[in-house]
Amino acid sequence: MKTCDDAQKTCSVITCGIPVTNGTPGRDGRDGPKGEKGEPGQGLRGMQGPPGKLGPPGNACPRGLHGPKGQKGDRGDSSVAETKLANLEREIRSLKSELDHTKKLLTFSLGRKSGKKLYVTNGEKMPFSKVKALCTELQATVATPKNAEENKAIQDVAKDDAFLGITAEVTEGTFEYVTGGRLAYSNWKKSEPNDYDSKEDCVSLPKEGPWNEVSCSSSYLAVCEFPA
Repeated sequence: MKTCDDAQKTCSVITCGIPVTNGTPGRDGRDGPKGEKGEPGQGLRGMQGPPGKLGPPGNACPRGLHGPKGQKGDRGDSSVAETKLANLEREIRSLKSELDHTKKLLTFSLGRKSGKKLYVTNGEKMPFSKVKALCTELQATVATPKNAEENKAIQDVAKDDAFLGITAEVTEGTFEYVTGGRLAYSNWKKSEPNDYDSKEDCVSLPKEGPWNEVSCSSSYLAVCEFPA
């Protein structure tokens, strides 16, 4: 029987009962060259992505030169405006005529005119505060005589004791016009004003006779004064 030593003398390779094991794996090879771009796929195209961030503003450009002046336009038609103006002037004249007529009717039926003043009463008696509010609402003032003629005109229209637009409410003991300013004319009754009990700060004009100092809370006729 041959031994392993004898076999080695006659054979180049002889397995002699010693197990053979695999070696360790070798290193990966290098990447090959990049292939050519393929054809686009046949599937559906994906949705468009959101817009990117806003970029920085660009540099401001210098203002351009003025363009050439255009040709002068055609002259507008003023006939329409002139017609409208003529109509307005005609309406204004008509309204003035109606207003003058209304003033004459008021003078004839309710009031009395003296110079450039028209005095009107509604025939009601009330405290001075209500008289003043009533006249103000009518864009008038409480009747205020500045001379004897106006004083007589107020007496003629009132037919009874009426408040005058004169008070001492602002400065105690000093009578002034409700519109402001000291008296330019007065027609006080003898011994008036006496400021009895310090509560008589208003003035009444009797139907006949001079002025009386009265309480503003008393009720007398309301007479308003309008520009005539």
